Amino acid sequence: MATHPTYTRQINRSVLVTGASKGLGRSFASAWAARGAGVLINNRFNGVGPSPVDELVADLAAAGSIAEADHHAVEAPGAATAMVDAAIAQFGRLDALILNAAIEGPAEKVGASGDGDLDRVMAINFFANTAIVRAALPHLMQSDSPRILIVSSTAGVYGVRGRAAYAASKGALNAFALSLAQEQQRNGILVNILMPYAATTMTTRTNAAPDAKLNPDDIAAAALWLSGRECTETGSMWVAAGQYIKRVVPVESAIAGPHGNAPHWIAERAIDIGREDRERGYASAEHAFAAFYAELSG
Repeated sequence: MATHPTYTRQINRSVLVTGASKGLGRSFASAWAARGAGVLINNRFNGVGPSPVDELVADLAAAGSIAEADHHAVEAPGAATAMVDAAIAQFGRLDALILNAAIEGPAEKVGASGDGDLDRVMAINFFANTAIVRAALPHLMQSDSPRILIVSSTAGVYGVRGRAAYAASKGALNAFALSLAQEQQRNGILVNILMPYAATTMTTRTNAAPDAKLNPDDIAAAALWLSGRECTETGSMWVAAGQYIKRVVPVESAIAGPHGNAPHWIAERAIDIGREDRERGYASAEHAFAAFYAELSG
């Protein structure tokens, strides 16, 4: 455990959580704080009225937990470095990131929205996260159990009608996280993806009662595991809702051919080629290519 001059108590972990004033982020930050971690709780603040993050930090302090507030907009210039520096200054180390901040963007079909809408969604949902990761990597390498948890969405796996910008940002984030996991495994930094279904201000319609089956607090256990010492997974994707969880694995069908460069050959067999009982998964794009190429060579 580490002791920092700012505090008289020891902390067992230092965690930075973004987008954490309410909903999922609040649940993740509160859960780690309750378990003895020092938590830097980030959420943008426009300076009007009381800050929800300050109120959360005060509540956690009253319960005997250690937490500090950060008011940066994650996409602001210099925000990534400032957040990481704040965690180091407050807790003396950084062990885990939980990158949760995101916006849904406009509910518009492709062609109805402008480039500005896509740019804003990508800035917050994708580029801000990549900047935080870059700023944090040197410090995470000093941890005995460094973890990065990317909070994403199944929209990035399957797409979603009317939310192409959001789906694209999450798809990019998934690809980034999986690549990062492969790169950092040798350094002991484990990177995983959590795709939650939860009743939050982003997913619940105005004035509608939250669905009790989708309580954000029920996702916290998955986030704690994936960002904790006990987790040995890396490059994995998980869907969680309620108190249930499942793994998501990309699959490819068994190879079919040769098709003789004839499109009709493929068209006649398309359904059979994609049969579920012939599917298989791969650890990386390199593995997928190697398997395909080996069958071509055979």
